[in-house]
Amino acid sequence: MVLAGGKFTGEASPVQPALPTSLSLRDALLTLAVMVVWGTNFVVIHIGVEHFPPLLFAALRFTFALLPAVFFLKRPDAPWSKLAAYGVLIGAGQFGLLFFAIKGFIAPGLASLVVQSQPFFTILLAAAVTRERVQPFQIAGLLLAAIGIGVILWHTDGSTTPLGIVLVLGAALCWAAGNIVARSTPKVDMLAYVVWTSLFAIPPLLALSWTIEGWPAMRDGLVHAPAAAWAAAIWQAVGNVMFGYAVWGWLLSRYAAATVAPTSLLVPVFGMGAAAIWLGEPLPGWKFLAAGLVLSGLCVNSLWPRFAAIRAARHPPSS
Repeated sequence: MVLAGGKFTGEASPVQPALPTSLSLRDALLTLAVMVVWGTNFVVIHIGVEHFPPLLFAALRFTFALLPAVFFLKRPDAPWSKLAAYGVLIGAGQFGLLFFAIKGFIAPGLASLVVQSQPFFTILLAAAVTRERVQPFQIAGLLLAAIGIGVILWHTDGSTTPLGIVLVLGAALCWAAGNIVARSTPKVDMLAYVVWTSLFAIPPLLALSWTIEGWPAMRDGLVHAPAAAWAAAIWQAVGNVMFGYAVWGWLLSRYAAATVAPTSLLVPVFGMGAAAIWLGEPLPGWKFLAAGLVLSGLCVNSLWPRFAAIRAARHPPSS
């Protein structure tokens, strides 16, 4: 019994070819567009959590992603367990923790940087679940990024706290786990997949909001939120869920995790830049140092395989 396209079959299957390790021009441009949306989105999140309780804001995000699209998109050919797992991991896990952190525990620009630990979690989880081998250059990249996170921890202040960093690291881990789930069903329509999995993100987020934030705060947010806050919630669905995660999951189903995941190094470039421009978030030298270390680690993971392939082509082993 082998798993093919998200379904078990009884046929013997030949060894599956390795996933591509180089993005095509079209897919590279799609990836860039996702990074722009996700990077500038940290400013949008800040606007939303200023007026809504953060867990309620996350629930609204997935409600707008689910409705009305669920009535027009056929349920993807994936087990309910996969849909539920992805919905809970990305909804309550990634965005519940991220939104909660940005509500006073971490500056939005720094959050966009810390969450980039996700590619390393993805690589490690892929090694554990699908037995992908972790290469020495990936370990080197992880160490560089870890030093960068350490620099941020050393400089925590009123706008960024250790708790905020831990919450965002937890969000990155949930994002990585969601990546692994998405890759296990590579043949599905990813837009339908993202929409239908939102069904499983909403209940835990509402339950957590009721328990942690309380009904009075939920009611006041819904009644008194200005148009800008509602626009931020709608943008979460249209820009980030229906476009961003549909494209991201589609790319992960067609390329090796170590190829796609490191492209998120562009998120903090747009995230920190947008936060500085629109929110006046300061950019002292230590932030550039931390960003440089984290991005260097991501670059090592992204560029080293290509460098090694070019070197091998130029210097083939002698027979």
